[in-house]
Amino acid sequence: MFYDFLELLRTYGLKVSVNEWLTLLEGLKQDLHGDSLLGFYYLARAVLVKSEADFDRFDAAFARYFKGIESIKELPKELEDWLAQPITQRPYDKDEVDKKFGGMPLEEIMRQFEERMKEQHEIHNGGSYWIGTGGTSMFGHGGYNPNGIRIGGTSRNRSAVQIASERKFRDYREDSVLELRQFQIAFRRLRQFSADMLGPKDVLDVDATIQETCDHAGQLNLMFTRPRRNTVKVLLLFDSGGSMDEYASLCTTLFQAANKSNQFQDLKVYYFHNCFYDYLYTDPFCLRSAQIPTEWVLQNLPQDYKVIVVGDAYMSPYELLSPGGCIDYYFNNEEPGITWIRKFTKRYQKMVWLNPIPEDFWSGSYYRSTIDTVMREVPMFPLSVQGLERSLKALMAAHGQR
Repeated sequence: MFYDFLELLRTYGLKVSVNEWLTLLEGLKQDLHGDSLLGFYYLARAVLVKSEADFDRFDAAFARYFKGIESIKELPKELEDWLAQPITQRPYDKDEVDKKFGGMPLEEIMRQFEERMKEQHEIHNGGSYWIGTGGTSMFGHGGYNPNGIRIGGTSRNRSAVQIASERKFRDYREDSVLELRQFQIAFRRLRQFSADMLGPKDVLDVDATIQETCDHAGQLNLMFTRPRRNTVKVLLLFDSGGSMDEYASLCTTLFQAANKSNQFQDLKVYYFHNCFYDYLYTDPFCLRSAQIPTEWVLQNLPQDYKVIVVGDAYMSPYELLSPGGCIDYYFNNEEPGITWIRKFTKRYQKMVWLNPIPEDFWSGSYYRSTIDTVMREVPMFPLSVQGLERSLKALMAAHGQR
């Protein structure tokens, strides 16, 4: 079965074994790919690729092999019977739709959504008003609207070949492989936050010894200093779920490096989804049973904590800028996400944001709006070894420098 695809993967340097290939074929037989090219992309990558460092090679080979093949659309979810059979997108004028719906306040969108739910009693597809498919209405799926609320269906225009062609994983190649050990070494830079302990000078100061010996024409002169203790306290905030799922392995590596590091006096870890609001969570599933008030964190963790946020900053602009914009429909945040970000930057002078999306893609059409907004508030760095080192250097900058 397309054995030449296996050969192409090996040509690109991927060490795919026969057992792994047979496992992929078995997954296809069990329809684990959902009868779609996008599903096959993720299934093949999960089975055949052993390390994030090989994601770019896989993407390049996949895009080459399947170039010109259209993705089979995934079946929509049957949240509503009258949305179960979507029609094909009807012709529309994008500029006209953007002009009509662009910039509408979130409150008005939600009001109209509730209104449609009460008024609508039958199928409506291809229009610009009712909940349906294939049109320019703000509500439904399979159509287009700049402020749309997708109900059922699946996200469109992200076919597997397009995803592979984006080449988002170039930064993961072997020349910059992100391994646990490298992250741990990067965290050692935080030793510069250490403070001298009181007590006798009984620890050899290598740098001072070398300098003193040079100053005396090579005559060895041992210099000693007091021992140092670690004073670094870190608050680590992880974005969990949604678009962050594809970076789960990378974030796990960073978490392990931070958790196993002996460079911190204290380490606190909390989770959020897309943006933080009234609550943070003590586990990555962001269950209500694991909620902790964000205000409690702000009040009980002193200002000397260094804050590291890990997230792709990829969300609806409403989640950042509008009250009630939280993606959780049953949770109403009275203050927008940007306000909570500013609360953190006001409370903690040292705060950085690590983004797993490679830096070259921050200005791409999918990500630009919300990433730019977050970057204006918090210094942002790519989640790579080099990016982590740059972010730690920012955390170690003189007080007042951001």
